[in-house]
Amino acid sequence: MHDQERDWQEPRWMDDELRILQGSVRRIFEQEFAPRESRWAAQGYPDREVWTQLGELGLLCASIPEEYGGGGGNFAHEAVICQEQARGLVNSFSLNVHSGIVAHYILNYGSEAQRRQWLPRLASGERVAAIAMSEPGTGSDLQAVRTSARLDGDHYVINGAKTFITNGYHADLICVIAKTDTHAKGSRGISLLMVETDQVQGFRRGRVLEKIGQKGQDTAELFFDDVRVPAANLLGGEPGRGFIQLMEQLPRERMLIALGATATMRRAITDTVAYVQQRQVFGQRLMDLQNTRFKLAECHTQATVAERFVDDCVERVLAGTLDVPTAAMAKWWTTQLNCQVIDECLQLHGGYGYMQEYPIARLYTDARVGKIYGGANEVMKEVVARSLDQ
Repeated sequence: MHDQERDWQEPRWMDDELRILQGSVRRIFEQEFAPRESRWAAQGYPDREVWTQLGELGLLCASIPEEYGGGGGNFAHEAVICQEQARGLVNSFSLNVHSGIVAHYILNYGSEAQRRQWLPRLASGERVAAIAMSEPGTGSDLQAVRTSARLDGDHYVINGAKTFITNGYHADLICVIAKTDTHAKGSRGISLLMVETDQVQGFRRGRVLEKIGQKGQDTAELFFDDVRVPAANLLGGEPGRGFIQLMEQLPRERMLIALGATATMRRAITDTVAYVQQRQVFGQRLMDLQNTRFKLAECHTQATVAERFVDDCVERVLAGTLDVPTAAMAKWWTTQLNCQVIDECLQLHGGYGYMQEYPIARLYTDARVGKIYGGANEVMKEVVARSLDQ
């Protein structure tokens, strides 16, 4: 890491153990996974064996207790891994969804038997996790979920379609958001059901969706046609608590998105500084032009403010005090700012910034979805506004 980068990015929650983890994880992403990104982008999904490799390297379920096969760390460990993956431009598989989200739904709401059944397999990479929220026509509106789960004896029968599902191509353990009470209005009647895809009939995958960015990320359509899963696969012990569970866990997801945004923001600035120091324009370095210096000063200032805000939010997560509106602020503001900063940095690359061989081009297209997933930024602003209108 460059000394300048360390000086501005060193969060208060970082300690010696996390610094060692950061260096190790950075080397792993740079050497093991980044060289394969172009091939994965061409095929639209990563190789399945990458998940087993991730498990062997100890990069899965870092904040899950050791008794369930995890790393025994906390959110700070997840944050370090998340940022190094984002900074390394390795986004063909989502550790955030697998380890930071689904594993924690199981840890927080699963029974002891469910934890012991699923968490060790997630930690080893034997199972790949996804969460099936979004549906055609519903987007970020979780209250409009149409996928149903009807109780039939000791099984739930799931019917519905999901789309934009991250890790969807390989996922074989899927947390499905479904209506267990189809007569209930709004958020009532929503439940979380775990589906092991190799143990059911009626489950099928649709297309691996083609996107403008994150091309190696296996974002897929999923279909459930009379899929029968044991009633014991319900998370939380009783039906109808799914929306509450989602609201409790979504701030964690949104913080992981914000952490990724600040990491890619800083990567864009670091790469651009290196570029303008070498690039000659009108007989002098591009860095010597006042416009270049002012633009980079603006970007550096904005990124630094964003990092400090996100670091404060991480401390709140670690203390158990991060509230939903603050997480929403962090998610919408950092992803919006990320796109702005990367755009300014691309402009300073000139025509080369539009070429795929330069990382700034990938940063530009990959960052755009940050304003959409994890809850569209317009929804985030509504969450913040509601906290004011009380």
